[in-house]
Amino acid sequence: MKTFKMGLVLFLIAMSATAQNQYISDSLSIRKIYDMSLLNGKSYEWLDHLSNEIGGRLSGSYKAQQAVEYTKAQLEELGLDKVWLQPVMVPKWTRGEREFAFVQTGPGVTRNVNITALGGSIATPAGGTKAQVLEVQGIEQLAEYGRENIEGKIVFFNRPMRADLIHTFESYGGCVDQRYSGAKEAAKYGAVGVIVRSMNLRLDDFPHTGSMSYGDLPVKDRIPAAAISTNDAEYLSGMLKIQKDLEFSFKLSCEQHEDVQSYNVIGEITGSEFPEDIMVVGGHLDSWDIGDGAHDDGAGVVQSMEVLRLFREIGYTPKRTLRVVLFMNEENGLRGGNKYAEVAKSKGENHFFALESDSGGFTPRGFGITASKEQFESVLSWKKLFKPYLIHYFERGGGGADISPLNGGGTVLAGLRPDSQRYFDYHHAANDTFDKVNKRELELGAATMASLVYLVDKYGFEKPIQNTQEIAD
Repeated sequence: MKTFKMGLVLFLIAMSATAQNQYISDSLSIRKIYDMSLLNGKSYEWLDHLSNEIGGRLSGSYKAQQAVEYTKAQLEELGLDKVWLQPVMVPKWTRGEREFAFVQTGPGVTRNVNITALGGSIATPAGGTKAQVLEVQGIEQLAEYGRENIEGKIVFFNRPMRADLIHTFESYGGCVDQRYSGAKEAAKYGAVGVIVRSMNLRLDDFPHTGSMSYGDLPVKDRIPAAAISTNDAEYLSGMLKIQKDLEFSFKLSCEQHEDVQSYNVIGEITGSEFPEDIMVVGGHLDSWDIGDGAHDDGAGVVQSMEVLRLFREIGYTPKRTLRVVLFMNEENGLRGGNKYAEVAKSKGENHFFALESDSGGFTPRGFGITASKEQFESVLSWKKLFKPYLIHYFERGGGGADISPLNGGGTVLAGLRPDSQRYFDYHHAANDTFDKVNKRELELGAATMASLVYLVDKYGFEKPIQNTQEIAD
């Protein structure tokens, strides 16, 4: 019995020493990753070029093609094992001339309104669309008013993002349906146009665009749709309370074209031990055209590229194959994400892990992770390694739009979760520009992503080694 107890004690001591040595080794490796990103990073330089030398990168545009060529060249300079372009057909929609709108409260009495067409909208007639306005708080209210109150009018969707929700993406999700499907639903009641309050938590003069869909609505029945700024939404709503017969006029000249060919940009470091297991890091290369797309999603693009560069710089060769995928057409179609998953499936590729950054270049807080309970517990065992960097958010559920088609088959999906309180000030607006991105915050995000990938590569998602106290219990 004494021999057994002595053996157990020695076993526990050995296990504890192993766990401690692993912790020290991982801490040093992660420290090296953060040091390299903060002291010798490339992400901010890459983002500067994407934002200021190229600019808004709407799918199918010349600037989107410039971004493809630029990022491919930068990945080739990193000396990766393989860099290639994956063809994908994408929609091409153009905004045309600058939009114009005004509120008319009497003969010759007008006030200009800040407005932008929603992505995918048809144009107004050449002379614009002008009509009385019906304000609603959501799509569900259309049925309450009925055709008799809607026909011939412009529907004004004015449900704001909820300011009492801490998670701003939850607030966004609570009202984005009026932007995406509002025109389709209002047209069924005979509306002649739709204007939508911008998806923005603050009051300002920047209208926020975004994708919308007519679904299977016949072309002849489609109506123009645009967003107005939150300040103008407040003004219009206030005026409607005292003058219900005021008129709203807006002019759009956008156009939908035939699909064109574009590309996902892919770079790869082949795994040294398990090359058949693929880990993906990525963001979407396209953006809306009215800003630089710096936060959405230039930040995610350069952070993902930086993950592979950091591994090269610190001399770490991943055991599993590591790919960076810069997806095309997330904003108005998700064609890039779907194409990547389609090709991966056709080749029988095994995607072990996928991590996306598409929530802005703000201070990283942690990750949302879609995984089994056991896999998630493995990730939680690494939480203490992130504590020195103030990374504390590890929650089940998350990922990103572009990697979502990889869901299923055991693939663990993760999304970087930065502080989101400022994100919707810039999301899909003209002020999403390079100067709104903090260099240090961007670099911290890249290092945080690289650190998680390092741990996933080293340990997989097996049950973590326990410490002495956990074994004794």
